[in-house]
Amino acid sequence: MTDAVDLLVCGPHPDDLEIGLGGAIAKHAALGHRVGLCDLTRGELGTNGTPDERVKEAEAAREVLGARWRRNLGLPDGDIGGDPSHLRAIVDVIRTAKPRTIAVPYRRDRHPDHEAASRLLTRAAFLSGLGRYGAEGRKWRADWLLYYFINDSTRPSFVVDVSAHYATKRAALACHRSQFAPPETGAAATRLNTPRFQQLIESRDAQFGALAGVEFAEGVVVRELMMREHLLQ
Repeated sequence: MTDAVDLLVCGPHPDDLEIGLGGAIAKHAALGHRVGLCDLTRGELGTNGTPDERVKEAEAAREVLGARWRRNLGLPDGDIGGDPSHLRAIVDVIRTAKPRTIAVPYRRDRHPDHEAASRLLTRAAFLSGLGRYGAEGRKWRADWLLYYFINDSTRPSFVVDVSAHYATKRAALACHRSQFAPPETGAAATRLNTPRFQQLIESRDAQFGALAGVEFAEGVVVRELMMREHLLQ
């Protein structure tokens, strides 16, 4: 059931949300905020794992993170945004969930699906607020649209301290065993299931954390100019 949430985090494939914002999702859920998750595809083009396995792993990760629900729209992996119905499906979720904040992938990424998802989700967040756009439900405009990093990153607009929830992020990532289990378990060798990929995720979060004076932090980009009341910290 897709009930109303405070934070809606969307990603192209099962496991992308955990890579980019697993700590922040866990933190908001622990603080009592209502969090919803939406995967656009079932990751059927992935080298390892069946689509059914990946959906089950994603649901297990949701339970670890404490999100209220997780939807999978079943859009075609490798062709995100290839049909107008894809846009309407996302708008339907936004209008039903009525999130205050929506988090989507950053627009620049080595994976074409991640860039396509960023464009599609940005359009959906805008069109959801137009009363004449032909989708289910009443128009809804989120207060804020945030961009998180999956592979590539740049200097974030701000970071969130997730140090106290980093063990939960690790546990949620471990739920995606089909993607991250090492090749010696019988999986085909990929970029994802080497120790270096886990190191890449954690080194980025540790770098953001070190720059902010904490152990681990996750960064996001916003398009709006950030305003403060004064120059004192």
